[in-house]
Amino acid sequence: MQIGYACLAIAVPESGLKSCTLKNATEDQLLSLIGHNLDSLEKIIDYNIRNGILLFRISSDLIPFGSSVAAKLPWQNIYAEKLSTISNKIIRTGMRVSMHPGQYTVLNSPIDSVVERAVQDLNYHTKVLDCLGLGPAHKIVLHLGGVYGDKNQAKSRFISNFKRLASSVQKRLVLENDNTMYHISDVLETAATVNAPVVYDTLHNAVNPADCGCADLDWIRQCSTTWKGSDGLQKIHYSQQHSIKKPGAHSESIRIDPFLELYGQLEDMDLDIMLEVKDKNISALKCIYCVSNRGIRMLETEWARYKYSILEKSPEIYQAIRQLLRDKNTYSALEMYHMIEMASCIPTSVGNAVNAAQHVWGYFKNKATETEKRRFQNMLQKYSLGETSLQSVKNTLLLIARKYNEDYLLNGYYFYI
Repeated sequence: MQIGYACLAIAVPESGLKSCTLKNATEDQLLSLIGHNLDSLEKIIDYNIRNGILLFRISSDLIPFGSSVAAKLPWQNIYAEKLSTISNKIIRTGMRVSMHPGQYTVLNSPIDSVVERAVQDLNYHTKVLDCLGLGPAHKIVLHLGGVYGDKNQAKSRFISNFKRLASSVQKRLVLENDNTMYHISDVLETAATVNAPVVYDTLHNAVNPADCGCADLDWIRQCSTTWKGSDGLQKIHYSQQHSIKKPGAHSESIRIDPFLELYGQLEDMDLDIMLEVKDKNISALKCIYCVSNRGIRMLETEWARYKYSILEKSPEIYQAIRQLLRDKNTYSALEMYHMIEMASCIPTSVGNAVNAAQHVWGYFKNKATETEKRRFQNMLQKYSLGETSLQSVKNTLLLIARKYNEDYLLNGYYFYI
């Protein structure tokens, strides 16, 4: 059972993706962006390998305008060596990757041009996975689409258009329930007709349930019957409701206790869990460390990434976690994360924020220029007086950290959470 995350990694330097506007999408510009994005993908794959994360969703934005303008470019030939390098890393480590087209890829639209664009987009996603040399267990996740006033007709259109797809696309597609139109029973019924596996999304079912009497485990077991051997392990999507946003919005972080409650019910099942959460890899590592013993050294490394974010919230919790990790034999990842979650709920006081910022500044104080020193002190004073935001202070420190290549800070979470 693997636990993974989607698309982007937080606090992994130089791993961001780039794009451009359509009017600037010249051949040279697109090829340059594609080269940059493949480099970024390799950095994320390397990060995943170092941290034992073997489930990852590749962003649909990897190839800008991949299903339209860039579809005419031979990027797969120009970057064949880079694609081969990434492929070898994925295959060698047993990592499983996937992709998930966005909301505008609607296969059951009554408008032919919309369907044609959806087909082109699915061809693009398939091409990416094919160019990485990955088999059909590396999936493309798709929603059924819109209802358009008649759900039965819309499902029939989906089935008809699915059958028009190339077999290379069909064998990668898995269908997912959504949070407004197609509940899990709808998806299971449609998937049975086209012989496709089903990804069960826990939050979508909570918001748009098929049967309130069925628990997550019931649906997961039903969906397991749709997965064939060639599809690889069954996958589910796990997320939690954001505390203040509209129903279906993903939480900033995964709260560990509700996750462990479901995980405990799945221990006799062999499946993969894709987390959909705002803090991406941070929550993935939290869940991984709490269900498996990765050793004190890896936990200490992860704590080092958190430390100034926690100091900013609560010096007392900061010290308590340091004390917890001094015992190399009876340490508890779960206890550490309980304290981190407790700290995250504490409002940030000006005094604690200034204290943490000054600790971070300590990495530069002996090499910063006089101009940088004045800029930081002025920014800190403005923050203390309520004249600027804490994020502005952090942005100032981030620029300096990048200038002086302070990897310890750049790989930490202080600037991002």
